Amino acid sequence: MTSKREHEDSVRVNAEGFESDPKRQKRNGHSSPSSSPPSPASEGFLLPGFNYGDEDDEDNYRRPPVNDYRGDGGDNQRDLKSGVEIEEEDDIDDLGQGLYRRGREIEVRKDCPYLDAVNRQVLDFDFEKFCSLSLSNLNVYACLVCGKYYQGRGKKSHAYTHSLEAGHHVYINLRTEKVYCLPDGYEISDPSLDDIRHVLNPRFTEEQVEQIDKNKQWSRALDGSDYLPGMVGLNNIKETDFVNVTIQSLMRVTPLRNFFLIPKNYQHCKSPLVHRFGELTRKIWHARNFKGQVSPHEFLQAVMKASKKRFRIGAQSDPVEFMSWLLNTLHADLRTSKKDSSIIYECFQGELEVVKEIPKKGIEKKENGDDQNTDVVTENNGIVKERYKMPFLMLGLDLPPPPLFKDVMEKNIIPQVPLFNILKKFDGETVIEVVRPCIARMRYRVTRLPQYLILHMRRFTKNNFFVEKNPTLVNFPVKNLELKDYIPLPTPKENERLHSKYDLIANIVHDGKPGEGSYRAFVQRKSEELWYEMQDLHVSETLPQMVALSETYMQIYEQQQ
Repeated sequence: MTSKREHEDSVRVNAEGFESDPKRQKRNGHSSPSSSPPSPASEGFLLPGFNYGDEDDEDNYRRPPVNDYRGDGGDNQRDLKSGVEIEEEDDIDDLGQGLYRRGREIEVRKDCPYLDAVNRQVLDFDFEKFCSLSLSNLNVYACLVCGKYYQGRGKKSHAYTHSLEAGHHVYINLRTEKVYCLPDGYEISDPSLDDIRHVLNPRFTEEQVEQIDKNKQWSRALDGSDYLPGMVGLNNIKETDFVNVTIQSLMRVTPLRNFFLIPKNYQHCKSPLVHRFGELTRKIWHARNFKGQVSPHEFLQAVMKASKKRFRIGAQSDPVEFMSWLLNTLHADLRTSKKDSSIIYECFQGELEVVKEIPKKGIEKKENGDDQNTDVVTENNGIVKERYKMPFLMLGLDLPPPPLFKDVMEKNIIPQVPLFNILKKFDGETVIEVVRPCIARMRYRVTRLPQYLILHMRRFTKNNFFVEKNPTLVNFPVKNLELKDYIPLPTPKENERLHSKYDLIANIVHDGKPGEGSYRAFVQRKSEELWYEMQDLHVSETLPQMVALSETYMQIYEQQQ
């Protein structure tokens, strides 16, 4: 009779197809698969073959990763734990009692006879990492032959079944980026698969990020079409053009883009929205994509969840509202404490001085010390004047009302207004009458200019019945907008220069009727200082003179240094 220890050793060899004699392994230098695995009949309940479980997931269960948001939509530790339980159930079927889970090794091969079947034309990693059958986001693998996503690698998993039914043998783990051959179960180590890993998870070094605005080279997609990295079209999934124009505009903000191109900068952050925005940024600027466009599907899912469906696929929204929400949410998610700033505030935050004049009878009783930054002065004529400073990320400009009557030719005149006229709102002298929350007279003055100035024209007015659109055209300079000529700016400190000159880098326009219509963006490519018109998947070069001819809605200006 054999001892219990000898029986366990024989089970280990039979179950894994590996030699378990340490002396022999040391002599050979590596573990080699047994040349003739025993038949199922000879080993009773055990089946021959390699390890089919997921050693990656078992490792993750022991050491749950922090801040790894690639491919999971919920609580990592809970998801990983439940994922391990699924795989352990598979292993119990595969290995009898699952006794040897922790001691197994995966064979790594450099050559695989099935690599010729890999079809890069069908691979698309822009969509959510969910199994196409179980709809689970745990342990998801992409079939590199047909492009579909399947769960697991164990003998009862969907990927294993697909490999037997369809004869598709090469799979990549969407989180670890390891490639496996099923049903054989070995890992494939072949540098020819690196381009697929780069498309799944684009990478940038700090040197590449610094050179990105100097690159004038076009890239070629698999279908033979050429595209410019950073100037790729975005899929309009269903009425999501308001998201697309916002993303395309923010991609021109150099410090913001450079921050999100390197995931190390925000690895401390646990917000899925931040990580999805980073992924989308890297895909837009990646020079080795398989196709010349990107789908913002995963980012939109994160937006729907974070905004509690305020912004969602299939419902047209306002890009100004979306920009405001996105910047504030990203800032709140990125900062580690209330006092901390973030890359959002470093780029876009300026400061206004507000003077508010209220009739004394219209004032609600306030407790003393509500706001330490507010100076309250009561004047003799019964008017209370409040003066305080407030930060801003965006300035709203009011358009003059359009004419009510047609001209002699019975046609509506489309009025025009220079940008400098409507900027006078922030000169500290122009009075703005407001009704809500109480009747007051407001005056605004810019006391600190941001590095990137966002302006939006208040084109739409809502009443109880419908939305009206103001068609007034705004005339603005594309280069050298000098603000100090039109609004008083604070005097700089002794050793500082006043940077008040701005260049336009992005211009969002609205076409069509209010409540309907569509959005387009004009953006500048820095490496050649050329302008491009972008509307969803449509990207075309345009002249700078064309940028100012449309009904501009939102603009981003960059401060000249």
